[in-house]
Amino acid sequence: MFNRIKSEGIVSDSAANNILSIYRRHADAFASQRSRALFEKSWLDKFIAVMGRQGSIVDIGCGNGQPIAGYFIQQGFQLTGIDGSAAMLARARQSFPAHRWLELAIDETFDGLIAWDSFFHLTQQDQRKMFPIFDRLSHPGSALMFTSGTGDGIAMGQFEGEPLFHASLAPDEYRTLLSVHGFAVIEMVMEDPECAGHTVWLAKKN
Repeated sequence: MFNRIKSEGIVSDSAANNILSIYRRHADAFASQRSRALFEKSWLDKFIAVMGRQGSIVDIGCGNGQPIAGYFIQQGFQLTGIDGSAAMLARARQSFPAHRWLELAIDETFDGLIAWDSFFHLTQQDQRKMFPIFDRLSHPGSALMFTSGTGDGIAMGQFEGEPLFHASLAPDEYRTLLSVHGFAVIEMVMEDPECAGHTVWLAKKN
């Protein structure tokens, strides 16, 4: 899925820097095209089980809050959503006004941390920098779940006619980063056929 592209330093860097701009400008298109089928449900339920079925969740790259944050809210969790697109957050606030939707970094810990289809929009170096942040936002027993590519590399997709950047580290590097920052891998599935081909990592803070 993630194959290294030519002229990576020019093409991919420009596209990576454009990610937030794309989601800010195309928030309406994203809302209309994002599947509400909740094909992620089996993984969301595993995440909840690791948490112990109660507590607080931070959704990193929450978008408009649908359908993932909405599912957790329906299950009774207190949700904090973080996203770089004000237009996306406005939709989330309108749908779920009792919960927090922020553009800024926060300084507290959560029972669950999720970065679903958002973490992989970061450059490889920025992904590495996220693991100390996961560490800081978690406490013993916290669940962490994110999606990635299947191997080290960069891939370019497209959204609304614009190049959409994705990157991934190698699985062994993800495992090392998780271990170094106090997380044990509970389950990892590459290109899960029961989850629209997503590669999913589920871990728990030691």
